[in-house]
Amino acid sequence: MAMAVALLFLLLATPAVVYAAQHTVGDSTGWTTGQNYVTWASAQTFLVGDTLVFNYGSTHAVDEVTSTDYANCATSNAIKSYNSSPTTILLNSTGPLYFFCPTAGHCLQGMRLSINVVASNTNGTTSSPPPPPPPPPPPHSGATSNLCAMNRLNARTFPPLGCCICIYGLGKRQCYCSSSCCFTNNTSSCL
Repeated sequence: MAMAVALLFLLLATPAVVYAAQHTVGDSTGWTTGQNYVTWASAQTFLVGDTLVFNYGSTHAVDEVTSTDYANCATSNAIKSYNSSPTTILLNSTGPLYFFCPTAGHCLQGMRLSINVVASNTNGTTSSPPPPPPPPPPPHSGATSNLCAMNRLNARTFPPLGCCICIYGLGKRQCYCSSSCCFTNNTSSCL
């Protein structure tokens, strides 16, 4: 039983693994003329750590450019140029990125891509509400109390809780458990 509890704790304490996405530009069609990359990009979420993969034929290439060069299809000032397919680009910072094919006329025919990279959740977890507060201490007056006796066998049945004290009153039962127990005459009380 202790092994099962330890394994459960280990699984709960291990952070979730976050896998980066691989975005194949143009999906199965790839990087070519006659495609609507605005529509393709609008269906994607690009996170830091993801990759873009450009698959293209020998008459195409990929240039990373500034927003001004992108808007004007200006091919003379590429930030980076790639001409070997497949081209894989790691998205390693937030912000907009601009790409087009530098082959004459291809950018003007729509062979260009603009994306916005956003921060990823680096620890792989989502925000969760804080844990609930611990139960209130047993009432000392006003309710009729009946201390539930628990023998050693029952205390061993519920590791790592140890022992529990149950209080009955006003038609309700509340139990408080502790890993520290004191046994006298086969009954237990929590320390």
